[in-house]
Amino acid sequence: MNMGTPELLILLVIVILLFGVGRISKISGELGKSIRAFRDNLGGKDESSSAKNEEDSESEKPS
Repeated sequence: MNMGTPELLILLVIVILLFGVGRISKISGELGKSIRAFRDNLGGKDESSSAKNEEDSESEKPS
């Protein structure tokens, strides 16, 4: 089953009508957090090492 642009737009409109814009944005935010946590856990990183890496990269940026 090939889905082109018109079919995807119709599907998007149906999803928006069913869930509403506010709920979709909340779900997408939670999905992003879940994906980020999954990637961190997959790499064997914990929150402290992730924060340390971010601090290191910020300190290396030229002023």
